[in-house]
This record gives sequence, C-alpha cells and structure tokens, in this order.
Amino acid sequence: MLLRMSTLFVRTLREDPADAEVASHRLLVRAGYIRRAAPGIYTWLPLGLRVLAKVEQVVREEMASIGAQEVHFPALLPKEPYEATGRWTEYGPNIFRLKDRKDGDYLLAPTHEEMFTLLVKDLYSSYKDLPLALFQIQTKYRDEARPRAGLIRGREFVMKDAYSFDVDDEGLAASYEAQRGAYQRIFDRLGLEYVIVAATSGAMGGSRSEEFLTPTPIGEDTFVRSAGGYAANVEAVTTLPPEPLDWADAPAAHVEDTPGTPTIETLVAHANAHVPRPDRSWTAADTLKNVVLALVHPTGERELVVVGLPGDREVDLKRLEAGVAPAEVEPAGDADFAAHPELVRGYIGPGVLGPNAPVGDDGERTSVRYLLDPRVVPGTRWITGANEPGRHVFDLVAGRDFTADGTVEAAEVRAGDPAPDGSGPLELARGIEIGHIFQLGRKYAQALGLTVLDQNGKSVVVTMGSYGIGVTRVLAALAEANHDERGLAWPAHVAPAHVHVVATGKDAAVFEAAEALATTLAARGVEVLYDDRPKVSPGVKFADAELLGVPLVVVVGRGLADGVVEVRPRAGGAAEQVAVETAADHVAELVDGLLAG
Repeated sequence: MLLRMSTLFVRTLREDPADAEVASHRLLVRAGYIRRAAPGIYTWLPLGLRVLAKVEQVVREEMASIGAQEVHFPALLPKEPYEATGRWTEYGPNIFRLKDRKDGDYLLAPTHEEMFTLLVKDLYSSYKDLPLALFQIQTKYRDEARPRAGLIRGREFVMKDAYSFDVDDEGLAASYEAQRGAYQRIFDRLGLEYVIVAATSGAMGGSRSEEFLTPTPIGEDTFVRSAGGYAANVEAVTTLPPEPLDWADAPAAHVEDTPGTPTIETLVAHANAHVPRPDRSWTAADTLKNVVLALVHPTGERELVVVGLPGDREVDLKRLEAGVAPAEVEPAGDADFAAHPELVRGYIGPGVLGPNAPVGDDGERTSVRYLLDPRVVPGTRWITGANEPGRHVFDLVAGRDFTADGTVEAAEVRAGDPAPDGSGPLELARGIEIGHIFQLGRKYAQALGLTVLDQNGKSVVVTMGSYGIGVTRVLAALAEANHDERGLAWPAHVAPAHVHVVATGKDAAVFEAAEALATTLAARGVEVLYDDRPKVSPGVKFADAELLGVPLVVVVGRGLADGVVEVRPRAGGAAEQVAVETAADHVAELVDGLLAG
C-alpha cells in the first residue's frame, strides 16, 4: 500500500479545535483523522478509518478464535422488542426515538440484546444448537446529555457487542470465561494497559459484571484497587459495616439549641464549644448528614429520597445512581422543599423521614423514603438535625431512636478505605472504560420467549451473556496513551501506515530516490505514506510527520548527496543514517520487528 500526501484527503491543523478537552480529541482532529459533524458526532477521514479498521480486525480475529460468529443488525430498530424488556421506558431520555411516516415508533439502537435474542429464537430450538456465540461491530447511538472528550463520550460510536447463548448456568460461566480471555488478548495485542474491575450491571441487568479500564488521568471512571488484588469500579465498591454496638448505657437523646449551624463545620464547632464531650472532641464523623435528592424515574416520575451518612462523607451521585438504576439522580430543588415543609434545610433529622415519620390523622404515614449508609449500624450515636431551625439532636442512637427504609451505597469512597475482601487499604485511580462483560442470565430470554428443548424434551429458558468493546473509544484510548507534545505516535499494528517517507528540498534526484524507496517498500508489503508534495517546506513536512504519528519516518534529503537517508522512530530513539542501497531492507526489517513486538 502506498499513500501519497499530494493526493491524500487530509488537511492538518496547527491550532487546537476550540472544543477539545483531551489530547486524543485535539490530536485526532488536528491530524486529520476525524472531523466534528455535531456535538458528539464525528466524520471519519481516510487515515482515521485505516486505524479504526485495524482495531476492528484485532477484535474480529480474537472473536473468531473462541468460535464467535459475526452478524450485522440494522441501527434503526422497532420499538416493540425494547418495550417487551422494559428498556423502551428504562432508557428514558438516553435513546434517540423517532416515528416513521405511518406513525410507527423506532429507535436508534444503543445496544442490541433484544435483537440478538429474537434472532436466535427465530432460528434455534434445541439444546443441540447450543452453545452459541454471535457478535457484531456496529454503530450505536445514545443521546448523551453532555458529550465530551471527542470519541470518549460521543452520541454516535462504534461498538463490538457479542452474546453467548447456553442451556444452563455452567455453560454461561464457560462462555463468560472464554470471552474474558479473548478480551485480555485483544487489549494485549493492541498494547493497551488495562485493569479488570468488578462492576455494576446497571440497565443491562444480570449477575456477574466486569469492566476493562485503561488507566489515565482523563478517564471518566473512578476505580479502586488494593495491594492484595481487589479491583472494582467505585460504583461497585461495598462498605464493610462496623459491628452493631450495645446501647444499654447510651444516654437519652436530647435536643440542643444550635443557632447558625446549617453546615457540618459550623455544627461541629458549636458542639465542641457548647456541648463538649467528656472523653474527646466532636468531629464531622459524629454527625449524621441527611441529604435530600430527587430520583427521576424513566417514566418521568420524580421521587424524593433522603440519604443519611456520616458527616465526614459526601454523597457520590454515580454510586447512588448505580443503586437506584434505572432512575437518574439530581439534587433536590426549591420546589421539592416547598412540597415537603417538614424538611428544614440544614436541620433535617430522621424523625420526619421514612418509618420514623408520624402517622397522620387518617392512620397513614406519608414521608420521604429514608436510606442509610451501611456505617450507620444499630447502637451508633449521632448528632443530627431536630427538624427545627437552629436545633440539633445529640446522642440519637440508630436502632433505638430511629430506623430507615433500607441501606444504600451512596457515600464517596476514599483512598485508605478498607477493601471489602480484606485485602488492604484502597487506592483510587481513573480510567477509560474500553470493555464491559456481563452474565445476563435469563432476563432477556425470559422476556422475549427464547427457549429450547433440553435432553429430556423439556422446554428451558436459554441463559445469556453480553460482552461489549467500545471500538472507537479504544482508538481514542490508544491516542491518549501514544502521543507527545508534537503529535500522535501510533503503535505499528494500528498505525495508518508503517513508514512515512519524507522527500525534502527541491532537487529532482531527492524525489526520484524517495519515490523508488517508497515503491520498493510497498512492493514488499510495507504500508507507506509518502510525502511527495513538491512545494511544501521541510519544516511543514516534518511537523506533519510528527503530528500524524506513523511509527517510522524516513527522510530523503540533503544526505542523499552522501548516499544516505535518515531513519528515525516517531516514538523516540536515535535517528540513524542508512545507505540508500540498503535502506529498503533495513526499514523492512525494522517494520517486521515493530509488528512482532
């Protein structure tokens, strides 16, 4: 393959795009790999498509290695299958919905569980047909409220989604492990650092779920890991609750005047000054903070919930959303408080919440749902709001003086917290999600009637797994991991070409030698990008070569008079002078080494 810069459909940019927040976005646009069409939507240009195709090829080869077969579904899908599984509603505003001219409802697919399930139902009916693994590489659509970071959070993206179909749970476990191993090989081949972390299933449903994250400071996902081997998305971290305490000797709860203390900091300062403890000072961890939030359900229904947690912790909205999915969470507003006058801002306590709320004249208890952090165990003593302005309750004992509707994992996870498996303190890091695998179980098969006859002729519901890789996100992650201040620096196996031949100067002999070298390399199977532009300065050509990021740059220029060309690795390393007669052999050997590495 030989690409010529003189005819290649590309324009490099010297300035960063105004909306670029991260390096991959900035450099992919500047180097002419993608162009913005709309927020979160990009046009792929020839060089970008070449890289994308190479990533897809690695995925295809590893899917084939475990016996998965490729299919291809439309992106425009009817409403009915998604209505049958409840996801037409559950996805809420996150999917693109549209109507045809006959007023039929359709969506642009965010994922294809339903369609895979119906396809297998249509064609297979016996246990002898299983196990089965199918996959596709397809464009997906999600109506992201805040598309950002170029390809990392887009509204249109390419994803590989695979699905396994088994008769029983044992078969599902084997299929899951096969897919998991294929993912490891894919990311190893692509040269991406990754961490496998426990995850929540969210709207996908199912039991076991793991994410593949590539660590990077610009990642949107926070994950934790311990020295002992525990790793999880922060949303999936569970709290180790303390043992319940004996409250037999606990003093009775008492209300104290605490004027001007609407925050934890002011409350702790007042408590130490006016209601001191005999044994130690009060701290934020002694206070019970009650945070009012609104759950917005897919139906549009708005429900208030109060989360009680130690005052030295903040609510992590993403962790809370994982616990109340498919609802979305947002802070309560003025209208919410106006509708619930019992909630006194800054002084909210358990007495008016959940099962603690007083019973009305009609014998009914109407109150806001109350959920507690797992650390609030029976016997723990708290300072918390008395539901009156300027007043707090001291020595309020959980289990004795108040209860809740349940517990929820909503508190922030902090570095140093104990790992749930006892493997040591947690450290926090950030990463980009590049893959996610699920043991779906029978949720979709049950909803859509996917059954087969087993060995005894009995009808059984098929059990499924779902396995996704964000292909365009993987490309962005590769760009994030392989660049410097001058531009991209692709690994050889995904680069748009292996060698960038640059002819510099105006001498016809230089262009003749560069042409001969580029042609010879291409004939030997080396992918070559040849900068043959006759009236472009060497400085511009060198800047473009650095920006485009082809692994090897060969400069044919002034050294030609001495019978040599310069070979320089884009990702770093010393340049070398190579004799013109041996340049093709030498460069081809370097390419072979890069591809084998």
